[in-house]
Amino acid sequence: MQFLFDNHILDVDRRELHRGSTPVPVEPQVFDLLIYLLQNRDRVASKDDLIASVWGGRIVSDATLASRINAARKAVADNGEEQRLIRTVVRRGIRFVGAVRVRAGDEPVQAAPAPAEAEQPVHAAQPRSDQPAIAVLPFVNMSGEQAQEYFSDGISEDIITALSKVRWFLVVARNSSFVYKGRAVPMKRIAEELGVGYLVEGSVRRSGDLVRITAQLSDVTTGSQLWGERYDRGLADVFAVQDEITESIVAAIEPQVYAAENFHAQRKAPHSLRAWDLVMRALSHFWRVTRDDNVAAQRLLNEAIDLDRNYAQAPALLALSHTFAGHLGWEDPAAANLAAERAGLAAIRADGDDPWAHLAVGATHLRKQHFDSALAAFESALRLNGSFALAHGHRGLVLSSLGRWQEGSQAARHALRLSPRDPFAAIYSAVAAYAEFVGCNYEEAIRLGRESIRQRPDMVGGYRPLAAAAAMVGDMDLARATLDTMRRLQPNVSIAWMASHLLISEEAERARYLDAFRRAGLN
Repeated sequence: MQFLFDNHILDVDRRELHRGSTPVPVEPQVFDLLIYLLQNRDRVASKDDLIASVWGGRIVSDATLASRINAARKAVADNGEEQRLIRTVVRRGIRFVGAVRVRAGDEPVQAAPAPAEAEQPVHAAQPRSDQPAIAVLPFVNMSGEQAQEYFSDGISEDIITALSKVRWFLVVARNSSFVYKGRAVPMKRIAEELGVGYLVEGSVRRSGDLVRITAQLSDVTTGSQLWGERYDRGLADVFAVQDEITESIVAAIEPQVYAAENFHAQRKAPHSLRAWDLVMRALSHFWRVTRDDNVAAQRLLNEAIDLDRNYAQAPALLALSHTFAGHLGWEDPAAANLAAERAGLAAIRADGDDPWAHLAVGATHLRKQHFDSALAAFESALRLNGSFALAHGHRGLVLSSLGRWQEGSQAARHALRLSPRDPFAAIYSAVAAYAEFVGCNYEEAIRLGRESIRQRPDMVGGYRPLAAAAAMVGDMDLARATLDTMRRLQPNVSIAWMASHLLISEEAERARYLDAFRRAGLN
């Protein structure tokens, strides 16, 4: 039997591994590990599975196991950072995730010419994963110049790399999806062969100093296009343009997949729901940012946690829902902070490499006014996923609270650029308004506060910097009208409440903000 994958052929009977036509030397134990992973590629192999099958049940240290896994990755031109083929699933084990074709061992090592597309699939059909799986097809070069292929390929590769950092998606490796470059293959067949439910495709047209990039996300299960966008940019710095568009595409794709997964979950019978389905349902409530939806989200998240204690996103979202509830006056702040802290720590214990978990811990630090710890946690989340708009927004808030208002405003505006249709866009505008208030740019704070309210008139966050900034410029009609709406949205608001919950590190800045509310008429 032979396994063909990513320009490699592993011959089980001959115990040979070839990369192209070049033999690759592999230690016997590492070879056994590769065979086991390939034979069991439809599931995650636990440490116990590996020890029982590869080491015959003998006691093996974690260091020995790690060294053999690293050697297996090296043998197939993979590594622990990219994990294109052999992926570590935190606290569960490892899995071979590359596309694999199997053929009889009596065929020659050199592959015969590929059969016609209409007769033979590019890949053997892959089983669907429990997680949403996505393939990014090579973007089509519409420029008519072969020399521009590098740019369109670069966009596709960058999107694959960036999406791979979103831990709730399985992203097909570049070498598997690029097999379809220049081939007219139906989307449904591509999805079946790669074992994915979502496909990203697009085109690049470059002319002189301008470039137009189109991208779209399709749900193959329903046959619908979930999202599409066109980007027109100048090419003063080609690499900066590439990074900017990649970041924008990834930030747009993530919430669309969440929404689609929620749609699929809603169609399932309640008794068949997994923790993932419950979290998707909870997200649909969480994004609405209302009191009733927050309660509904917490109920679903607690169900998910009961089903799977190692699923980090459930306690992470639960922590965030409590911090929002405390900040917006929906829950007693002390009780909300305590619940959020417990859930945030549970998320980190479940998966220390999950950006949502770090965001949740940062939010609890921020509510306790541990500003430096909060900033460190938000920046950890962004190192794990640089397109995480919600983490950029939180980072903007803590920077503004530390008096670094220019950076805070920039971070909040970056969150808005990344995800302008985000349900939290009103919060990002409110954070930017607060940052401009800290910088004494009151007119800009008023403009951004109005924008926040336009997006979400039912959310109190935008009214706070608007009322304060209006009072500071002497527009008392606007300040009092804004304060009246604040009182309707949050009846318990007062100077004492504000003083207890202001997220401001400098005493002088705290006094100025409270003085603005006194001028507006808050007592």
